[in-house]
Amino acid sequence: MRKTYHLEICERALADQFSSRALDVIIKANIRQDKIRYQFKHPHFHFDSNAFEASFNYIKEQRQIILEISDSFDKLQASWQAFGRLTHVVQDFYAHSNYIQLWLNTFSSQEKPYPQQVVAMDMEILQDPNLHSGNIYFLYWLAFIPWFYAIAHYLAPKDSHTHMNLDHPNRGMQFSYAIEAAVKRTVYEYNQTTALLGSERSSLFKDIWLFMCLTVWG
Repeated sequence: MRKTYHLEICERALADQFSSRALDVIIKANIRQDKIRYQFKHPHFHFDSNAFEASFNYIKEQRQIILEISDSFDKLQASWQAFGRLTHVVQDFYAHSNYIQLWLNTFSSQEKPYPQQVVAMDMEILQDPNLHSGNIYFLYWLAFIPWFYAIAHYLAPKDSHTHMNLDHPNRGMQFSYAIEAAVKRTVYEYNQTTALLGSERSSLFKDIWLFMCLTVWG
């Protein structure tokens, strides 16, 4: 997804959970995953090229960094950065795979669910052998150059990221479902993470003491 939408998702899902300084670090780390150097040879950063196992392992690695949190500011900042990277990956899952299409396929043509009804963790779909994500081909490089985007889109194979992505509203009606699913998944990952941390370390992670001070004295 584009930077604007990762930012929107994080703010909708997490703004009430973290102090402003923690959320700022999380969002910056989330968005940093989309730097040009991470777009290629890092498919697991974005659930691209069917790198599902590698992406899930990457999520586990980031969560492990979070679980090593302490009251050292360096450890706090590392945990927030890891959560930012983790949330970027799971948010991209819905924009870069055919999960949304498979979910919509479970409804008849007469039923059209609202985007807010999307189920982000449908286990049958997550285990569906037809679940796949767009492949990154050489032509994908051209899509980053505005003048060549139309050519890249025309020449790229149908299973390419160029054709499959739901990164922005111009990609069609499924984009709104991808956004809602990404918000729900981000909340889910937050709840999973804080459950593993426990009450005391969750307070550190959320920077709750600073948050409370700002609320009381602000």
